[in-house]
Amino acid sequence: MSKTRQPRAEAHTPIHLTMADLARLAGTSKITVSRALADSSLVNARTRERIQILAREQGYKLNISARNLRLRHSRTVGVIVEMRPSDARPMLDPYPLNLLGGITQALTTAGYSVLLTTRQDANATAIHAADGLILLGQGVHQDAVRRFDKLGLPMVVWGARASNDNHVVVGSDNRQGGQLVAEHFVRVGRRYPVFVGPPGHPEILDRLNGFVDALARKGIKPLLMRRDDFTMAAGMDAVRSLVARGAKFDSIFASSDLLAVGAISALKDLGLDVPKGVSIVGMTTLPSAPRSCRTSPRFARTGRRVACCSPRKCWT
Repeated sequence: MSKTRQPRAEAHTPIHLTMADLARLAGTSKITVSRALADSSLVNARTRERIQILAREQGYKLNISARNLRLRHSRTVGVIVEMRPSDARPMLDPYPLNLLGGITQALTTAGYSVLLTTRQDANATAIHAADGLILLGQGVHQDAVRRFDKLGLPMVVWGARASNDNHVVVGSDNRQGGQLVAEHFVRVGRRYPVFVGPPGHPEILDRLNGFVDALARKGIKPLLMRRDDFTMAAGMDAVRSLVARGAKFDSIFASSDLLAVGAISALKDLGLDVPKGVSIVGMTTLPSAPRSCRTSPRFARTGRRVACCSPRKCWT
């Protein structure tokens, strides 16, 4: 007696749904589907929602890489932090973190990916794939700007505008910041101020010039302590050098909060009173810095400006 062979169940191969297939199911054109999936306002809300629901039900996945290749855009913006990696100045420094928070929020909300790197680790091959660059910090004498300008990509720079700069530049008013610090020192009766920082950076030079000019109007000439690193160690070293050489000082304008905190630490170690004996002002937003010794550029909000201020031609 022969056995009746049971029919073998056929293996079902998942069907790869294309945008054209989805357009037929939705009864619309491919361009309408594409815009709806991109949540474009060019498609009315009702149609947009219907197509998005249909895509989810059908398991349709938008091929982002193929779309970007077709449009010749990567939808990626490279963000380069111009700072030397150092244990003394980690990325906990609020200067880059607050800016990055605002930049990332604005770019991701607009549908862009963020490629984050430091100047030292910036790989030209990876950066070339970006639609544009945001450079946080110009480097000494604009060297970072010159390096990345050679890539030929649209670039927005955080810092101070140079005379020959043709980029979009966003920054705080560093000259006014220096002037305000000088006016504060004069108001509280300080006559022997010191500036600590690296004047080779355009932003720092602007702070120094505003500081010096405002003091000059009162007949006061500050002492310059050049330190190339924005670290607590550099701030401590500056104060120890001042004391070792017997310099007369009653106030310090540190070009960053990390320098200011280091200076305060050294002054306390030396038995000097802050702020009664020596007034100190920094210029960023380090949470550990006493509120009375810092000016506060609103970096998170400014980060959003950096990401959004550029013309559409930069990123699209």
